[in-house]
Amino acid sequence: MAVYTQITDEQLRDFLAQYDVGELLSCKGIAEGVQNTNFLVHTSQNRFILTLYEKLVDEQDLPFFLGLMEHLADHQISCPQPVHDKKGEVLQKLAGRAATMVTFLEGVSVSRPQKHHCRELGATLAALHLAGKNFSQHRTNALSLGGWHTLFDQSHAQMGSIHCELLPLMQSELDFLDKNWPGDLPTGIIHADLFPDNVFFLGERLSGLIDFYFACNDFFAYDLAICLNAWCFDTDGSYNITRGRALLEGYQNIRPLRQDELEALPVLARGAALRFLSTRVFDWLNTPDDALVSRHDPREYVRKLRFHQQIKTVSEYGFSL
Repeated sequence: MAVYTQITDEQLRDFLAQYDVGELLSCKGIAEGVQNTNFLVHTSQNRFILTLYEKLVDEQDLPFFLGLMEHLADHQISCPQPVHDKKGEVLQKLAGRAATMVTFLEGVSVSRPQKHHCRELGATLAALHLAGKNFSQHRTNALSLGGWHTLFDQSHAQMGSIHCELLPLMQSELDFLDKNWPGDLPTGIIHADLFPDNVFFLGERLSGLIDFYFACNDFFAYDLAICLNAWCFDTDGSYNITRGRALLEGYQNIRPLRQDELEALPVLARGAALRFLSTRVFDWLNTPDDALVSRHDPREYVRKLRFHQQIKTVSEYGFSL
């Protein structure tokens, strides 16, 4: 989430007039994230998240994202729901951008995940994978191996300004993954961006998931590898095996992993680390200076990638076979 496109009070009031949501009380930009423009809108009826989709999002994908959120909610996965306007539509135009509103999800994200947070996350991620099995729409993951090559090609000339080792590290890792990326693992709907700021808790209970704008069809175990990267490292860059074990066990209790998924997890974790290293490098080099947005330091994922390069079996992540 971020603010790239500014809107006037008049534009917002005209937009809200298309909905039965009451009178506008306040509107505040949300700075977290890097992809779309987001506002917290408070009306006399409720609170909503207003999203303006920026150029990184293909408008043709929006029915997939919005339909998925409705589908998951129908299958007991707590997530924001698209708000339908007076004509029953969920997509509009605002300030020259495709726009939608979704319901506000109660809860807070955790900045320092603990063991119980990771166990709850693992179980919820597995439930999401099961719930998405009968979702009728399909979206190819644009940020898989081919997408990482594209980002590398677009960024390699300037990588040295971020970290002197980036160019050789990313080139050699792409070569490795080209040769070793799995080809036949259980596949379905994945979230693909389930970082702590996209997961809300009320006390120790996970209250819901947000930001489905990278969701796609890919390996279930790859989604789990993304979470290992996002949730199971301490602030000093070291891997926290206690949290990793809790995440994997929480997942396993709901959707048992196949042997080939377990064997592939170290390679998938390397791919997940490279995916976020690649996008963070690209965003660092290309985010406008005047954008109200929090950029993420790519060097965090240099350390994570180097860790995964040393892992040989899933037991080193804390999972007992």
